[in-house]
Amino acid sequence: MIPIFFLATLCLGIITAAPTRDSSLDAEWHEWKTSHGKTYSMSEEGQKRAVWESNRKMIELHNKEYVSGKHGFSLEMNAFGDLTNTEFRALMTGFQSLGPQEMSVFQEPLLGDVPKSVDWRQHGYVTPVKNQGKCGACWAFSAVGSLEGQMFRKTGNLTPLSEQNLMDCSWSYGNLGCDGGLMGPAFQYILENRGLDTGASYAYEARNGPCRYDSKYSAANVTGFVKVPLSEDALMKAVATVGPISVGIDTHHHSFRFYKGGMYYEPDCSSSNLDHAVLVVGYGEESDGRKYWLVKNSWGEKWGIGGYIKMAKDRNNNCGIATYAIYPTV
Repeated sequence: MIPIFFLATLCLGIITAAPTRDSSLDAEWHEWKTSHGKTYSMSEEGQKRAVWESNRKMIELHNKEYVSGKHGFSLEMNAFGDLTNTEFRALMTGFQSLGPQEMSVFQEPLLGDVPKSVDWRQHGYVTPVKNQGKCGACWAFSAVGSLEGQMFRKTGNLTPLSEQNLMDCSWSYGNLGCDGGLMGPAFQYILENRGLDTGASYAYEARNGPCRYDSKYSAANVTGFVKVPLSEDALMKAVATVGPISVGIDTHHHSFRFYKGGMYYEPDCSSSNLDHAVLVVGYGEESDGRKYWLVKNSWGEKWGIGGYIKMAKDRNNNCGIATYAIYPTV
């Protein structure tokens, strides 16, 4: 049986800090700190600067290779530039294994071909990109995203729902708030709780807190949840016929953390060692024939393509995008 992991968010390859500082980068370093609101103590400054320089060199090398045609996507320095891989994963990931769960299995449609491309954003199923901050709650954002889409499908109303409600109230189902969780137990909590509050009534705080669910602010419920079989073809049919689907992926590599744009394919990605939860909102094909999954992340609009990433499709389940795919029924 395929292992199921907990998700949270952010990962990479280990970066070693350079012992010396490149003074020619002083202005760029200060500009980066200002643009991302970074402040450090005197003891932190040197170490953070070294990590930032190491990440910057890696990004620069990757982009030179991108220009030469070695990669299909580019990277850019972003707010994660002062974090080592270890720090990044401690803050932003948490996809840990749970025992098997009882759930329905997606039944592929028997008749008709699925569209060549789908983008549920164009049909009102998807709320604006959110930002989980320094909290491993990607699992809650992924679960909420697929539920928001299904509630829109049912009611015609797109209402942002509360990730914080899931973080604070689903501990008894195995979730750990900022320290990780999984979408299946999140849906089980909503099912047994008979509701989930709106995001406006139960605001996101990027930290664990006491359960404050109030049924009068509930705007969604679930009747169950469905696991999509481990197959990119099955995932495509589910996305085409159901709507946005919650998935787990491997984001251990620096290439994901600093993704800027293009078609993301990471040959060293794992299809089983998943550490981050995201939302597949569609799929498509570039003019050169390369196929992609359109994926909504929860790291804010400044990451990637306005908060989204195009991940390689039909390339042997790259990064495990079809390994753990699930959606709620409403």
